[in-house]
Amino acid sequence: MAELSELVQKVVKSSSWWERHGTDISILACSFLLLPAGFLCLRSAQAIPFLAGVLTLGVVHHTLTVKGSHLASHNALTESKSWGKVWAIFFIELCSAFTAEQATYNHVKIHHGYTNVIGLGDSSTWKLPFLNRYIYMFIAPLAVPIITPLVALDLLRNVEWKAALRTLCCMFLGLYCHYWLLLHVSGFQSPWSALLCMLLTRSLLAHPYIHVNIFQHIGLPMFAADRKPKRIHLMSLGVLNLPRNALLDWSFGHSLISCHVEHHLFPGLSDNMCLKIKPIVSQYLKQKKLPYNEDTYISRLRLFLRRYEELMVHAPPITELVGIQ
Repeated sequence: MAELSELVQKVVKSSSWWERHGTDISILACSFLLLPAGFLCLRSAQAIPFLAGVLTLGVVHHTLTVKGSHLASHNALTESKSWGKVWAIFFIELCSAFTAEQATYNHVKIHHGYTNVIGLGDSSTWKLPFLNRYIYMFIAPLAVPIITPLVALDLLRNVEWKAALRTLCCMFLGLYCHYWLLLHVSGFQSPWSALLCMLLTRSLLAHPYIHVNIFQHIGLPMFAADRKPKRIHLMSLGVLNLPRNALLDWSFGHSLISCHVEHHLFPGLSDNMCLKIKPIVSQYLKQKKLPYNEDTYISRLRLFLRRYEELMVHAPPITELVGIQ
């Protein structure tokens, strides 16, 4: 890991601020600039402009809540810890209606610290074994915008009261602003129609969001906490990259799609930097005869539909590694 880190740090140190942070910040800024167009398109009584508004707001919402929240949770948007905390509260609590402290702890400390370790970072939070495969894969994702704030409210029991109060205020402000803009800018006539539009835009990319979170870890080697391999082996064995996709690259970021292996090895890097170090990481792992897992979205979808009971209902078997010293 030290040898690979040295190679990566050379690339990082030789990269400009624009490459390290600017590219991803500009994508988030462009998303903000698209918000007025999206709300104004929803004023139209014609189908095409209205659908364009739904698509625009849906993509913007997921860019801010998935890409923005993910980068903010890793403090990858800025090199300042103070500003990193501000961005985490903004993207995770105001935009995503979740709690920043619990999101950072569960994702950064647990999932990244114990990737594919049974009972800790094994992505078990994404499993709902009481649902059948088709409901889970194709219907349940529509409820993500409703489930997310409810889960956040439950997790507030684990944070200090000041943080909990701040989270409640940010969550309410974010949801109410979305609702208010639909009524007063987009011109929705009834509260129910505005709420339905909120659900539609906030769940537009919920299917790939759920799929990506399970495709890239579940079904790969799993380990016991007392027998997990070294970090570089843990990440190369338990993480998978999907092919590049223009829509998902923009909305979710490279570190969640085509550079997930790189992201787990170097979680503090931005999406653009993960893409830049990708050739170095892939070449290094292959030279050292370590796995560099890659698969297509369709292939993983077929795998999960075929082996849903094994992968998502029953506990996965612990992998016994032989030959890795």
